[in-house]
Amino acid sequence: MATASISWEEKLFHRANVTATPALIFGHDVDRETLDAAYLQCAHITRSNSRTFYMSSRLLPREMRAAARALYAFCRITDDIVDEPARDVSKESRLADLQNWRRRSLDGSQASVNPTSTDLATLAWTDARARYGIPKAYAEQLIEGVGQDLTHSRYESFDDLAHYCYLVASTVGLMTMHIVGYAGPQAIPYAIKLGVALQLTNILRDVGEDWANGRLYLPQDELAAYGITEEEIAAGKVTPRWRAFMRFQIDRARRLYEEAMPGIGMLGRDGQIAIAASAVLYRDILAKIEENDFDVFARRAHTSGMEKVRRLPGIWWTTLTNGWGATADGRRLSAAPSSRLEK
Repeated sequence: MATASISWEEKLFHRANVTATPALIFGHDVDRETLDAAYLQCAHITRSNSRTFYMSSRLLPREMRAAARALYAFCRITDDIVDEPARDVSKESRLADLQNWRRRSLDGSQASVNPTSTDLATLAWTDARARYGIPKAYAEQLIEGVGQDLTHSRYESFDDLAHYCYLVASTVGLMTMHIVGYAGPQAIPYAIKLGVALQLTNILRDVGEDWANGRLYLPQDELAAYGITEEEIAAGKVTPRWRAFMRFQIDRARRLYEEAMPGIGMLGRDGQIAIAASAVLYRDILAKIEENDFDVFARRAHTSGMEKVRRLPGIWWTTLTNGWGATADGRRLSAAPSSRLEK
């Protein structure tokens, strides 16, 4: 008897659901001044590295905002261990550094007497995990995904790529849900798809940059189906075949955003606008890629600060009226992106 294949959504839902139990962590025994400095350092890291996330996190209440930026700092430091260009060290050394960071950032150890910026970020991150019960397993999965950048430079299929996107992006959304609150397990599939959509947007925007770093995240089988060679990517050629390939990838990303957005209504009220803003502002990058004629080799698609600000009132109103749960013709979407996920 033939066994039905399991979709990538179901596989990722299983990974997320079995690790969703809130963590039980004891907070730091440190003075308020040091803890405030720790959170301030995380805000600085966020503002210096992601204007979009910094802007959207400002829409959160103060304590949630601080925790979200501590989460961002943890992710940023993790990523820099692998990708920081100034660190001329071997892959083996970076993997060792990554494992050392895993222990330091997840074992709850306190900052030193004269803490460095990384020590402070670790302190704030540990405090945020304790306050909001963020599952350790999600953080470990993120570190696992970032580590793949040292061991994997190609992905054979979209299923393979989706798993990577889950590790490095969906896990961030799942941890954020513990900060802003969420309705229950039924919210998990939406967070997974939003993370995959966000990371796929990153990948499409950064093809040229990633190639320069020796990586090509685009699914190998789909590149072959469109007749695109790595030699063409290396040369930065924008051909009719490349445009068709990118349209296909952008359509997929937009579909994932559409399927993910109804999950906004399953989040805690205080966090809905911030998460919606992050999603919409990032989704806008796809339109910028199109405006650039799909040239992701010589031009980096981005939206200006003013463009982002102009989007906020519409995002606020759609969130307030729960408009993310409706299609263009007004029909309600189903309760989950894939009904099989609820079985």
